[in-house]
Order: sequence, then C-alpha cells, then structure tokens
Amino acid sequence: MNVSLAKAHGAPCPTAVLDGRAFSESEPELLSALADLRADLRGQGAGDVLKNAIVRPSRHPLFDLDYRFVQSLPHSHDSFDLRGSCGHSILAAVEAAARTGMIQPLVPGCRVRVNVLNNGDNVVCETEKTSDRGTRFTAHFLCSPPLRPPELLMTGEPVTDVPFEDRSVPVSLVSMGNPYAFVDASHLGVSGPDALFGDDPRLFTAMTRLRVAVCESQGWDTFGAFPKIAALLPQEGGGLFVRAVSVPSWHPTVALTGAICLGAAAGIAGTVPWSLAGRTARNPDTLLTVRTPGGCVRVAAHSTQDPDHVRRLAWVSVAEKQVEYRGLLRRSRTPAAQPGSAAGPRIPVLATSAHRSEEAPWVPLTA
Repeated sequence: MNVSLAKAHGAPCPTAVLDGRAFSESEPELLSALADLRADLRGQGAGDVLKNAIVRPSRHPLFDLDYRFVQSLPHSHDSFDLRGSCGHSILAAVEAAARTGMIQPLVPGCRVRVNVLNNGDNVVCETEKTSDRGTRFTAHFLCSPPLRPPELLMTGEPVTDVPFEDRSVPVSLVSMGNPYAFVDASHLGVSGPDALFGDDPRLFTAMTRLRVAVCESQGWDTFGAFPKIAALLPQEGGGLFVRAVSVPSWHPTVALTGAICLGAAAGIAGTVPWSLAGRTARNPDTLLTVRTPGGCVRVAAHSTQDPDHVRRLAWVSVAEKQVEYRGLLRRSRTPAAQPGSAAGPRIPVLATSAHRSEEAPWVPLTA
C-alpha cells in the first residue's frame, strides 16, 4: 500500500495520501487500516499527521480524482471524523497523485477535477507553477448548479443567536467547502488583531466552548471537527482579520475551506463576515483580503445572474497555494486485514459519515 506525504503551506500538518484502489470501501475496514497507519506515523516521529486523503482515478467521466477525507482526532489512535472535507488536503492529494502516476503530470495551466465524496463538492485544482519540490495551485470550489447565496446559510438566517455563558452571541452559520461558525471576536472580549493573534488559552477555550454551544443549540453532534469555528475582526479599508481553531489547536493560518466559506459568506447581506468586511468587500465579486497569524490570503467569489436578475454564486477561488511533496512513507507495519481474511477489523470511534455516493449526478457549470 503506497502512502505519500504532502503539505500545503499554511496547513497545520502534512496529509497522508493513500491509493484508494488498495482499500475496501467498507468504512470499518478503511478506518482500521488508517489506525494502523497512524501507529506507523507515530512510530516514525510523524504523529502530528492528522489528515488523511484516500484517492483513486475517478469513476465519474467529468472528474479526474475521487477523493475522501478522513480527519484523525486526538481522542485515541482509532478516532476519526469523516463528515467534512479539507481544501489543503485536496491540493496535497492532487500533488501526490501526479507524483505517483495516478494522474497526468502537472504542468502550468493544467486543471485537475476532484470529486469530493464526503460532501459532494466539485473542486478544480489549477496548476500555476511547478518545481522539483512541489506545485503552486489555484483552487476553485464550484457551485453546480450556481446557488443563491442565502442557500448557504445553515439555519436559513444570516445571524443565529446562540446561548453562551448566560448571554446570547450572534453567529453566522455558513456551509461552503465546510460548515463554519463565524463570530465577531469582540463578542469574545478581543479588542484588536494583536489580541486575536496572540496565543491566548482563554480565547481558545472560549472558541471551542462556543462551537459546542452552537452544536447544542442546533441539536448537532458535538463530537468531531465540524462545524469549524473562526473569530473575525474588520480591517481598516476592508477585509478581515481571522483566527481559526483546527484539530487539536490553533490553525496557523486559516483552512482553505475556511477562506472559501468566508469568501462566500462576505457576499451574503447581514452575516457577520458581510458586516465586518467593509463596503469594498461587499461587492460579491470583489477580492476579499483575509489576514491570519501566518499571512494573507485573497479570496475571489464569482457570480452570475439568472434570467430574473437574481445573483447566484458560481464558484469561489483562492490562488497562490503552494504544496510541498515529501515523498513515499516507509511502512513498518502490516496493513489491516482485507475482506475475506481471518482477522476482523477494529471498531473505531467514528462520527457519522454523511458522504455522498460517487454515483450522485453532477450538473456541469454552464454559466
């Protein structure tokens, strides 16, 4: 079983990229194999690798790769969450798939179309520049068909009041790339970007507790990594300062899906990102500048108008995402048993998977 390691700059850790053709599609057996891999990684001093991408040539004629993301959780070595996706890991998977011959070599201008099995996302990874060590991409998250931006609101409203510590905190719950809870950092006692970007354990605790409160208020499972949470402050002249929580600590920048979700949310009137981003960012097709502890990300949302002049979101893009390829992992353990073997799989602690079948219909973008 080939396992490659690749890391997108700005990601909290590398991604282990596995050839999905070597696995059973049974989730218990897949997760048993991932638990074995996790033990291997820990034994080789790479226990910080908590992202797994399972890829194979796509069965769908409109895609190049089928991709499934599995987040390793810190609770135990066989604890995982399959419910969401990871944009940085999508880029890492494309890099590894090209390096190992699963897809064509990457050259500037080529596009790799990824079918995300976890949530049905359609992602196009466009190569900007290649080198011996890695590749720079632009990632496009497509809405197929284009969506009215309010359709991305998880509660149907731009702001949801969440009971939290004897008060009510306004939060925007938006799903694009991944589900996110966006909160004005001032509601958590943060006065400016220095305080937002400082290593304040009280802020981290407040954000993780608020995420749990969001889930409880909506009747969602609090276990796992999703929805994610990010605290925002306005930039002078437009744009946002962003601090996000990853697994199991602060995100060094912001997740690629988080940037994508922010780009979409900033175009929805009344949301926390819309309210804070400033006038220049409220044009839905204006570049949104997102500043994080680890640097700046620029997000571009692209929309169309239907015959009734209703704006619809077509895609959201983030450019200049560099991925470093770190090579094949040397395995020291025997992979988990495949179907028909005498050994049965372990039963992992697992958040319910809500991935869609790869056979789900896909509507090509015509706008």
